[in-house]
Amino acid sequence: MAKRKKPLPPLEWLTPRLAVSRIVSLVFFAALLLLLIGWNVFFANLHGANIWLVLAIQVGPLLLVAPGVILGQPRAHAWACFLVNLYFIQGVLSCISVQPERVWFGAIEVVICFVLFCSALLYTRWRYQFLRKQAGEA
Repeated sequence: MAKRKKPLPPLEWLTPRLAVSRIVSLVFFAALLLLLIGWNVFFANLHGANIWLVLAIQVGPLLLVAPGVILGQPRAHAWACFLVNLYFIQGVLSCISVQPERVWFGAIEVVICFVLFCSALLYTRWRYQFLRKQAGEA
Protein backbone atom coordinates (compact mmCIF):
# COMPACT_ATOMS: atom_id res chain seq x y z
CA MET A 1 0.00 0.00 0.00
CA ALA A 2 1.41 3.36 -1.04
CA LYS A 3 1.89 6.13 1.46
CA ARG A 4 -0.46 9.06 1.19
CA LYS A 5 1.15 12.40 0.50
CA LYS A 6 1.17 14.76 3.43
CA PRO A 7 -0.59 18.02 2.66
CA LEU A 8 1.64 21.04 2.27
CA PRO A 9 1.36 23.75 4.91
CA PRO A 10 -0.42 26.96 3.88
CA LEU A 11 1.58 29.87 2.50
CA GLU A 12 0.59 32.02 5.49
CA TRP A 13 2.32 29.50 7.76
CA LEU A 14 5.42 29.17 5.58
CA THR A 15 6.11 32.84 4.83
CA PRO A 16 7.24 34.04 8.30
CA ARG A 17 9.23 30.86 8.90
CA LEU A 18 11.02 31.31 5.59
CA ALA A 19 11.94 34.88 6.47
CA VAL A 20 13.27 34.00 9.93
CA SER A 21 15.23 30.93 8.79
CA ARG A 22 16.77 32.92 5.91
CA ILE A 23 17.86 35.76 8.20
CA VAL A 24 19.30 33.35 10.77
CA SER A 25 21.12 31.46 8.01
CA LEU A 26 22.64 34.63 6.61
CA VAL A 27 23.70 35.97 10.01
CA PHE A 28 25.35 32.74 11.10
CA PHE A 29 26.90 32.16 7.67
CA ALA A 30 28.54 35.58 7.97
CA ALA A 31 29.48 34.85 11.59
CA LEU A 32 31.25 31.64 10.56
CA LEU A 33 33.15 33.46 7.82
CA LEU A 34 34.17 36.25 10.19
CA LEU A 35 35.17 33.79 12.91
CA LEU A 36 37.42 31.84 10.55
CA ILE A 37 39.00 34.97 9.08
CA GLY A 38 39.43 36.64 12.47
CA TRP A 39 40.89 33.56 14.09
CA ASN A 40 43.42 32.93 11.32
CA VAL A 41 44.46 36.57 10.96
CA PHE A 42 44.68 37.60 14.61
CA PHE A 43 44.95 34.58 16.91
CA ALA A 44 46.12 31.41 15.16
CA ASN A 45 49.75 30.38 15.38
CA LEU A 46 50.40 29.37 11.78
CA HIS A 47 54.07 28.48 12.35
CA GLY A 48 55.20 30.50 9.33
CA ALA A 49 52.54 29.24 6.92
CA ASN A 50 51.23 31.61 4.27
CA ILE A 51 48.13 33.30 5.73
CA TRP A 52 46.48 33.58 2.29
CA LEU A 53 46.86 29.87 1.63
CA VAL A 54 45.39 28.98 5.02
CA LEU A 55 42.47 31.37 4.45
CA ALA A 56 41.87 29.98 0.96
CA ILE A 57 41.69 26.45 2.31
CA GLN A 58 39.47 27.32 5.28
CA VAL A 59 37.20 29.97 3.80
CA GLY A 60 37.23 28.87 0.15
CA PRO A 61 34.51 26.22 0.40
CA LEU A 62 32.15 28.68 2.10
CA LEU A 63 32.84 31.29 -0.57
CA LEU A 64 31.78 28.79 -3.24
CA VAL A 65 28.24 28.60 -1.86
CA ALA A 66 28.08 32.21 -0.63
CA PRO A 67 26.44 33.68 -3.77
CA GLY A 68 23.63 31.14 -3.64
CA VAL A 69 23.10 31.56 0.09
CA ILE A 70 23.01 35.35 -0.30
CA LEU A 71 20.49 35.05 -3.14
CA GLY A 72 18.32 32.66 -1.13
CA GLN A 73 18.63 29.61 -3.34
CA PRO A 74 17.49 26.49 -1.47
CA ARG A 75 20.03 24.25 -3.18
CA ALA A 76 22.89 26.47 -2.00
CA HIS A 77 21.51 26.27 1.53
CA ALA A 78 21.49 22.48 1.24
CA TRP A 79 25.12 22.51 0.12
CA ALA A 80 25.94 24.84 3.00
CA CYS A 81 24.52 22.16 5.32
CA PHE A 82 26.97 19.64 3.88
CA LEU A 83 29.92 22.03 4.13
CA VAL A 84 29.18 23.22 7.65
CA ASN A 85 29.68 19.66 8.92
CA LEU A 86 33.40 19.99 8.14
CA TYR A 87 33.61 23.15 10.24
CA PHE A 88 31.62 21.47 13.00
CA ILE A 89 34.20 18.66 13.09
CA GLN A 90 37.00 21.24 13.18
CA GLY A 91 35.28 22.96 16.10
CA VAL A 92 34.87 19.72 18.05
CA LEU A 93 38.53 18.86 17.48
CA SER A 94 39.50 22.35 18.66
CA CYS A 95 37.39 21.86 21.79
CA ILE A 96 39.53 18.92 22.88
CA SER A 97 42.73 20.91 22.41
CA VAL A 98 45.06 21.65 25.30
CA GLN A 99 45.31 25.33 24.41
CA PRO A 100 42.56 27.27 26.23
CA GLU A 101 42.15 29.88 23.48
CA ARG A 102 41.61 27.11 20.94
CA VAL A 103 38.96 25.56 23.18
CA TRP A 104 37.00 28.83 23.12
CA PHE A 105 37.39 29.10 19.35
CA GLY A 106 36.13 25.53 18.97
CA ALA A 107 33.15 26.06 21.25
CA ILE A 108 32.08 29.19 19.39
CA GLU A 109 32.56 27.43 16.05
CA VAL A 110 30.45 24.45 17.16
CA VAL A 111 27.56 26.69 18.27
CA ILE A 112 27.68 28.73 15.05
CA CYS A 113 27.79 25.57 12.93
CA PHE A 114 24.88 23.98 14.81
CA VAL A 115 22.63 27.01 14.39
CA LEU A 116 23.66 27.48 10.75
CA PHE A 117 23.02 23.82 9.95
CA CYS A 118 19.55 23.85 11.52
CA SER A 119 18.48 27.15 9.99
CA ALA A 120 19.78 26.31 6.50
CA LEU A 121 18.12 22.89 6.65
CA LEU A 122 14.79 24.38 7.68
CA TYR A 123 15.08 27.09 5.04
CA THR A 124 15.69 24.47 2.35
CA ARG A 125 12.70 22.40 3.42
CA TRP A 126 10.32 25.31 3.83
CA ARG A 127 11.44 27.02 0.59
CA TYR A 128 10.79 23.89 -1.47
CA GLN A 129 7.39 23.49 0.21
CA PHE A 130 6.65 27.15 -0.51
CA LEU A 131 7.62 26.77 -4.17
CA ARG A 132 5.50 23.61 -4.54
CA LYS A 133 2.54 25.32 -2.91
CA GLN A 134 2.93 28.38 -5.15
CA ALA A 135 2.98 26.10 -8.20
CA GLY A 136 -0.46 24.83 -7.23
CA GLU A 137 0.40 21.50 -5.67
CA ALA A 138 -2.04 20.57 -2.94
